[in-house]
Amino acid sequence: MPVNYATPAADQLFPVAGIRLGTAEAEIRKKNRRDLTLIALDSGCTVAGVFTQNRFCAAPVQLCREHLASGEEIRALVINTGIANAGTGEPGRLAAEATCQAVAAELGVSAGQVLPFSTGVILEPLPVERLAAGLPAARADLRADHWHAAAHAIMTTDTVAKAASRRVNVNGRLVNITGMSKGAGMIRPNMATMLGFVATDAGIAQPLLDSLVKEAADASFNCITVDGDTSTNDSFIMIASGQSGAVFADESDAGWPEVKAALIAVAVELAQAIVRDGEGATKFITIAVEGGKSSEECRQIGYAIGHSPLVKTAFFASDPNLGRILAAIGYAGIADLDVDHIRVWLDDVLVAEHGGRAAAYREQDGARVMAQAEITIRVDLGRGAATARVYTCDFSYDYVKINADYRS
Repeated sequence: MPVNYATPAADQLFPVAGIRLGTAEAEIRKKNRRDLTLIALDSGCTVAGVFTQNRFCAAPVQLCREHLASGEEIRALVINTGIANAGTGEPGRLAAEATCQAVAAELGVSAGQVLPFSTGVILEPLPVERLAAGLPAARADLRADHWHAAAHAIMTTDTVAKAASRRVNVNGRLVNITGMSKGAGMIRPNMATMLGFVATDAGIAQPLLDSLVKEAADASFNCITVDGDTSTNDSFIMIASGQSGAVFADESDAGWPEVKAALIAVAVELAQAIVRDGEGATKFITIAVEGGKSSEECRQIGYAIGHSPLVKTAFFASDPNLGRILAAIGYAGIADLDVDHIRVWLDDVLVAEHGGRAAAYREQDGARVMAQAEITIRVDLGRGAATARVYTCDFSYDYVKINADYRS
């Protein structure tokens, strides 16, 4: 079960004018589950994305990058679960292209106007004929209020669907923002085995949206780690339809700070939901690093702690074996780090200072905090004013079970 997270009800997810979603059972890998999602965009939408940095990136990722770079107006997205179409070589590339061609024929657009996304098992061929056969049903299901259904259809090892909405009043115009994500394992910074989609009915100029999607990813999906594995298929897409009448061409436009903050807030909520639903997770852990010379070194410290299997298993056991945190800080790769200046807290409990255990620390206080479902590790490096946050979860027995049985 996820840590303090439940999927919003369908009526809590605001429709975004200009965007319709439909789902279908295409039997991509398993029967009797919705595993195909089609998203149709009205003309006039702007679209931007960021993708995995894994060099073995999947064929759909390669094609998405090309279609976005072409400058052609994007009119549709198609998402399948079950098969990742990664590690599939030239046949995988042809399968991704055939997917776009099938969607284009179904919607009356060009193949270059379609963005394909796949998630699931790596190294297995995508059954394009099943995907194409499912498209008419997905098209017939297209509705603006189908975010809830689509969030369920893009799941793989997720235990819950992940979605979020915000509404902002901009100069008397209501701007809706809704998004969904999927992911539970193979999650680490530089994106993860995750898909994220955030849409708004605000109008956002392409250069502004290109900048925003990177900033939002850095504040959200690039701050999470479940198991330290960077996937082959990660994709985060932002869509702006412009149909609310609120239009932004420049950061100086009135109302932009509020809309920007709401879009980033949705991305952060979706990213945190992935960690809360981490495979086998029982605890949600925030690693807040402050006092650094740069935000980069703060993230480096945070990732070292968040990636450590020893730290994560200690938190699962509620065992205040907190020397593991100090060890992770020490091997994070900050060459000139003076450990005598570092202080470490678990929530409000000071654990370490002056290069060792804090004089006031008591084991029972650490155990009390470790037993909670939500925990903050705060680290003050004592060498500057920079800060960063990383979100992670514990490692339980179930993580091994889930991944050992993943292809079963």
